[in-house]
Amino acid sequence: MRPSGRGELDSLYFDYPHFDPPARPEVEPQTPVAVVGAGPVGMVAALTLAQHGVRSVLLDAKDTFNDGSRAICISRSSYHILDQLGIAAPFLEKSLGWTKGRSFYRGRQILEFDMPDSADEKFRPMYNLQQQYIEAFLWKAVAASPLIETRWQSRVTGLEQAPEGAVLTVEDPNGRYALPARWVIAADGARSAMRGMCGLRLKGENYEGRYIIADVKMAHDYPTIRRALFDPACRPGGTVLIHRQPDDIWRIDYQLREDETNEEATREENVRASVEGVLAEIGHDGGYALEWWSVYSANTLLLDDYRQGHVFFAGDSAHIVPIFGVRGLNNGIADGHNIGWKLAAVLNRAAGESLLDSYTPERRGATLDVFANATKSTRFMTPPTHGWRVMRDAALSLALSRQSAGHLANPRQMTPHTYADSPATTPDDPGFDAGPIPGAMIRDVALEDGFLSERLGKGLTLLAFGDPGLDMPPGLSVLRLPADGPVARAYGAVQGSAYLVRPDLHVAARWRKVTPEKLALALGRMAISEEETA
Repeated sequence: MRPSGRGELDSLYFDYPHFDPPARPEVEPQTPVAVVGAGPVGMVAALTLAQHGVRSVLLDAKDTFNDGSRAICISRSSYHILDQLGIAAPFLEKSLGWTKGRSFYRGRQILEFDMPDSADEKFRPMYNLQQQYIEAFLWKAVAASPLIETRWQSRVTGLEQAPEGAVLTVEDPNGRYALPARWVIAADGARSAMRGMCGLRLKGENYEGRYIIADVKMAHDYPTIRRALFDPACRPGGTVLIHRQPDDIWRIDYQLREDETNEEATREENVRASVEGVLAEIGHDGGYALEWWSVYSANTLLLDDYRQGHVFFAGDSAHIVPIFGVRGLNNGIADGHNIGWKLAAVLNRAAGESLLDSYTPERRGATLDVFANATKSTRFMTPPTHGWRVMRDAALSLALSRQSAGHLANPRQMTPHTYADSPATTPDDPGFDAGPIPGAMIRDVALEDGFLSERLGKGLTLLAFGDPGLDMPPGLSVLRLPADGPVARAYGAVQGSAYLVRPDLHVAARWRKVTPEKLALALGRMAISEEETA
């Protein structure tokens, strides 16, 4: 929603483009992959496919980007994905990195936390950037790719599946047509039409807590630090979150009372009154301009299976996660990248189709991991019952005099999920005393000429310490590292050790002493033979 007198896309800081409907070919050949939804998740999936040489058709019913700032927090792990795709530069130039958070109870600070960071990390733990810019930067890369055909104003209204693939019914201003595809990635959001066409529904919990998101433009000199206000004078009994964004835009999320209806709360005069109360609470006495607002509730919902036949679900079409812990967008970006490189491996005949069986265990497992952590934060931010509220308020009161109690208000920023139970992950070698375990994301290390993450290949990469003493399969990127260098120390490696790293920077296997047989078994778990890597 926008203030009275301004259009739906009349932003104070962002110019929305307009995309015309597509000119279609007279004969529609089968596309290797159809990606439904041109939001961040769909565009990451299409860019990942293109990076591995696979064509896709990207469809979206809209004629522009999503309105409002929406998802604003991009994690370090997502920046690594953007970096792997070669498109991180504009994100880094525009976004605001941050490491610190502060929590307040009734106007007094009870917690200041720092997320893990060091000189060995190429990226900061978190960056703030409005979703319009996220989509604009991704779109620039999509539009430049000859392997991605984007069709705006194209709504998918039907789906049929057969052994050889799927056929989508698509409607645009020029009519209706059939689009055959070998595989389909459904990234069409929380109200996914694709999910409904497959007869699927999200399952889980709906929480009572509701929030208004309000973006305001103002000159305010507080640093880029996440602030959480518990039981502030401006919203007694509620919670307020405040984030700084580029272009002097500030995100204010404030909890609604049980007696406030969505209709009342979203009226402009009520939003302004609430925003002005928050600004007074934080000591801002300057002017502001109201940019945009919306309402949301915290839910933990997901599909039982992220795949149905030739259709894979990614992002909000597969799961809805609470905002607390800022994992919605980041979880979706990881979905798109995960299924993108796996479908590319299958379509390029570098892997068998059984590799695709690892998508649901990995990404649904990641969602459940998010739920386990975010549910704790959600119950703290928006207590679901009187009993939870009493315990939450008691902990906050205790934090006024006992520093350790303040950590209960920590939003639990998460590290990337570890795919330890994935069928594509090889059980660990017990000989290591350091380094990322199989399934975990790699640990970056600063080198004399950059970072370890920058030296990995786009496909599978073997980190070989010293001379492993074996012939490497053709097509497998090999990064030879000294057995006494900084990476070896960080990874607990010795002469002959090796780590097998996937395109998404997760460790597929590691060995204290690698052998041809061990390497072949690990590739086999990923449905990759030595012949297929050629």
